[in-house]
Amino acid sequence: MDPDTLFVIGLGLGVLSIPAVVSAISKGERPRIATITLMIAGAMVVWAMSNKPGGYAIEAIPAVVAKVLRGFT
Repeated sequence: MDPDTLFVIGLGLGVLSIPAVVSAISKGERPRIATITLMIAGAMVVWAMSNKPGGYAIEAIPAVVAKVLRGFT
């Protein structure tokens, strides 16, 4: 799979799992699934960054997301 696609999916999973972690902690529960999802998202981002020559610059992330989303339409 393309590193850009995995990078964007990892970012999306990471962003969506953070509210789940906060919600579980505020209810006094253990955020098991949310933590696992966050770790998978982190692994996807790290894998994409290590397999993309030059990695990703902070300024380039919006362009990468737009490129990947354009590819799905």
